Amino acid sequence: MSWVQPVRIPADVEQEDRIVGGFTARQVAILGGTGALIYAAYLLVGDRVPLLVCAAAALPIALAGILLAIGRRDGVSLDRYLLAALRHQRSPKALVSTPGGISPAPGWIAARSAPRPAPLRLPARGVAGDGLIDLGPDGVAAVAEVSTVSFALRTPDEQDALVSTFGRWLNSLSGSAQILLRAERVDLTETISTLAENAQALPHPALTAAAHEHAAFLADLSARHDLLRRQVLLVIREPAAGPSGRNAAAARALRRLDEASRLLSACGLTVRLLEAPTTNALLASCFDPAAPPLPADQLATPGQVITTGERW
Repeated sequence: MSWVQPVRIPADVEQEDRIVGGFTARQVAILGGTGALIYAAYLLVGDRVPLLVCAAAALPIALAGILLAIGRRDGVSLDRYLLAALRHQRSPKALVSTPGGISPAPGWIAARSAPRPAPLRLPARGVAGDGLIDLGPDGVAAVAEVSTVSFALRTPDEQDALVSTFGRWLNSLSGSAQILLRAERVDLTETISTLAENAQALPHPALTAAAHEHAAFLADLSARHDLLRRQVLLVIREPAAGPSGRNAAAARALRRLDEASRLLSACGLTVRLLEAPTTNALLASCFDPAAPPLPADQLATPGQVITTGERW
């Protein structure tokens, strides 16, 4: 008869393993390297420098090693945070979106010497007409907006049914999928103006007064609070085998999205594929979340010629 030894699994599956005294391999390497550095320095100068002076010189190095090993900033270990800061400091700050290299400025331009711009490397090459995001050699990604349901207001049996249905969808996954929850600002300016304009056409003065009162309430609410809207997105990603495999990857992504829509509909969820203008607006808002949302119909797609209404 064999006994099964239970093993405690942390809730954070990405947590690093503790190997020595509650320290991870990275922390042990930093502490061990700091100790080896101090010991090597003592072997070199220990015979010629008093012990008190060696201890005073080694103390800042030991504190720096301990801080690097156990310190954290914004949820990131201090050594990785400092490496990211150095990488950001050495990287170019002026980035431009260009498919080729950056041509040097002509010699006849008397411009001050400044760092040249560097190409902006983005994982997304563009958005196709079917709304799929072209990831270049990494394949394609389909983004769909998913509605929500109230889980707390359901009975225990209904909650079990929802969990079982969601689990069946998770078990049916055959590729990469991401559930993204976004909080975006809500602009009520258009709603308030539309409400005020339509109030004049109401058949009764009491309805008109109520519409104006509601518009004033929305204007006051928008002025006193930062209104946010939660958006749930389902991202399906499919790799492409070579440049010619984009169509096959797109077909697989759409097929998986249809399957998710069919299975999640049993939970009362609606899965809607985002169209190309909406996907463009979504990607633009990810670069500047604090900016007001851009109108989807005013964003140009890649390769589209931008014209004006003026004639010369």
